[in-house]
Amino acid sequence: MATDVELAPGLVAPGPSKNRVWERLWGDRTAQSALVVLGLLILAIALGPALYSVSPSSIDFSAALQPPGHAHLLGTNDLGQDQLARLLIGGRISLAVGLAATLVGIGLGVSVGAVAGFYGGWLDVGLMRVTDLFLALPQLPLVLLVIYLFGDPVRRRLGPERGIFLLVVLVIGGLSWMAVARLVRAGFLSLKQRTFVQAAVALGASPWGVVKTHLLPNILGPVIVAATLGVGNALLAESTLSFLGVGFPPDVPTWGRMLYDAQNYIESAPYLVLAPGLAIFMTVLCINTLGDRLRDSLDPTSR
Repeated sequence: MATDVELAPGLVAPGPSKNRVWERLWGDRTAQSALVVLGLLILAIALGPALYSVSPSSIDFSAALQPPGHAHLLGTNDLGQDQLARLLIGGRISLAVGLAATLVGIGLGVSVGAVAGFYGGWLDVGLMRVTDLFLALPQLPLVLLVIYLFGDPVRRRLGPERGIFLLVVLVIGGLSWMAVARLVRAGFLSLKQRTFVQAAVALGASPWGVVKTHLLPNILGPVIVAATLGVGNALLAESTLSFLGVGFPPDVPTWGRMLYDAQNYIESAPYLVLAPGLAIFMTVLCINTLGDRLRDSLDPTSR
């Protein structure tokens, strides 16, 4: 099945059928399960704090390290803070970082790949060498170095929460665009040789018109798949930074920060680790599963 991407009068280019892709994706039982679980997680994160009125920041030392029970469904931490309330609020922050960092990475990757693939020549060579340079850099040490150098100035200027949020998003997104750039560049180099693109150029279409109308729509499928997988990677990266203690401040309950705070109580209070760890695991698993199934649905050789 294919839809028509409008080019010029009398010219069309093949594009993926959205209805067909959705039918194939929804017809997969594994994809169905991932969609349902991820939907429930997002619904809980979105509506949970409004329905569960317990404060995630109130400290009660008399209720410290209580196991899960009627008063506190997921127990309390060493400060007596309710774990379920912190888990729901922390999910908003963790997912927001994952989505924002993915948007930054996808935006950079599409821009670099489009310029390199469309114009070619020395511009292509230069941009690809920069891409290779970023691929060769050790990402985790570089992220730690950037946050160590710029963390305090950004916090002082923008505030502890907003500043570290912006810094983490830019660092994670700025180090995750290279695969997308190579993917987009390869797609542009292939599509430029197609008849419908050459016909559009011959009819006087502008470079931006060719890119916007004829090239980008035909590579959206792989980019969407890369974005889906990128959310899970960004979520893991944020959790890693928070677990190492260089992410959000202690009073911001991200899932990674909750794991970092619970590491000293793994034996005495294992429930402190299970809830945020399971949340990270299920979210990343569902997102990566959907990305994998979406890639299969968009692959014409698998139909």
